[in-house]
Amino acid sequence: MAAPVRQTYNLLGRAATLGPGSRSYRAPPPPRRSPGPWWPDLDDPLTPRWQLGPRYAAKQFARHGVASRVAAGSLWPSQEQLRELEAEEREWYPRLEAMQESLRAQQMAEEQKRQAREQLIAECMAKMPQMIENWRRRQQEHREKEKADKERRARLQAEAQERLGYHVDPRSARFQELLQDLEKQQRKRLKEEKQRQKKEARAAAMAAAAAQDPAASVPPSS
Repeated sequence: MAAPVRQTYNLLGRAATLGPGSRSYRAPPPPRRSPGPWWPDLDDPLTPRWQLGPRYAAKQFARHGVASRVAAGSLWPSQEQLRELEAEEREWYPRLEAMQESLRAQQMAEEQKRQAREQLIAECMAKMPQMIENWRRRQQEHREKEKADKERRARLQAEAQERLGYHVDPRSARFQELLQDLEKQQRKRLKEEKQRQKKEARAAAMAAAAAQDPAASVPPSS
């Protein structure tokens, strides 16, 4: 409680020492503005570039009016500047009709994109059962192929062991060479079997065609 009272007393004593009308800082007066227009020296190289352009003349005319001796007609933009301003306005500030038309086109494009996506999803969902069935069939065929290869490999290993004897290590080079020879012979037999089946199928097709068209099978009379 004593500390706040002491601080208040010190502040009151300092105010009484300085006096009611005294102050320790005096602000400088504001800079006086010339009553008339001021034009920079065109020949002075230190003159800022922005004071040499038409914007500075427009600023002097806006501040001093006719006293600036600036022709009001010279402040209007030229034909080229007007075209640039119009092009900028059309690009960045389009009309309400153009904005509405652009918005409608954007909404229509988004709606078409959404419909196309929904149609694609519907088509994919319609194909999904068949795709699942095909995938299951491929998996089943893969499993059956692996099983058949495993059984074929086991048969070949058994045949190789019968030829070389069961005391031979299956990991030996002699056993692996015999196993490769047996695999080659089996592939050759399968290839010959497929060729034979193709020939039989071709002959059956030709016989069926001849049976359907007997006139074609009869040789021409001399």
